[in-house]
Amino acid sequence: MSVFSVFAHLVERLADLLAPLCHASATAAAIVLFTALVRLLVHPLSRAAARGQRARAALQPRIAELRRRHAKDPERLRQAVLELHTEEKVSPLSGILPGLLQLPAFFLLYHLFSGAGGAGGELLAHRLFAAPLGGRWADALAGDGLFGGAGLVYLGLFALVAVVATFTYLRTRRQMAQNPVMAAAGGEAVPGLGAVGKVMPFLSFLTLVTVAVVPLAAALYVVTSTTWSAVERAALYR
Repeated sequence: MSVFSVFAHLVERLADLLAPLCHASATAAAIVLFTALVRLLVHPLSRAAARGQRARAALQPRIAELRRRHAKDPERLRQAVLELHTEEKVSPLSGILPGLLQLPAFFLLYHLFSGAGGAGGELLAHRLFAAPLGGRWADALAGDGLFGGAGLVYLGLFALVAVVATFTYLRTRRQMAQNPVMAAAGGEAVPGLGAVGKVMPFLSFLTLVTVAVVPLAAALYVVTSTTWSAVERAALYR
């Protein structure tokens, strides 16, 4: 039995549990519940990432001093920063672990509902209201159009994503204003970080593109996970 078959069986069992409450949209609800369970499992890592970010922020004055001291020796600067992180037991990679650990779940859903190799089976015909979970926004537009049954499902998802993305955008801008990019030696900004800082607040809106192009089941995972992230980060990074 392949991992996709096992995963499909799990989704079906969750859908059976939710069927009395969610009826025809039980599989969609099962995907939302599955996403919440995944996020709950990685929540301890998210808490650790928040602690790591606070610790890295506390190290910034010392890193700025290292930049000043080793301004003409990039290799020595890199080594000194690594030694500082090791000494303080701060991992510069801790913040990406929660996201990395979610990727397998997303790709399982994507593969299962993209119909690759017939993996999705009957699940592809399951729906969220009028929209099939194996369909995409382009299919909805080609069917009943933008304001058809399936199109309205996508408009609802886009509206939710836009609200969450706007919340994340405003919060990110506020955080970056409170924690400006640290200066390098001589008072010059660290190369490239200024441009990154300008682009970063807008990254949350890329979720709209993802929702538009992936199968609806995978889009539900993305929307649920993104919403969870926005609420979680607001709580952890107060």
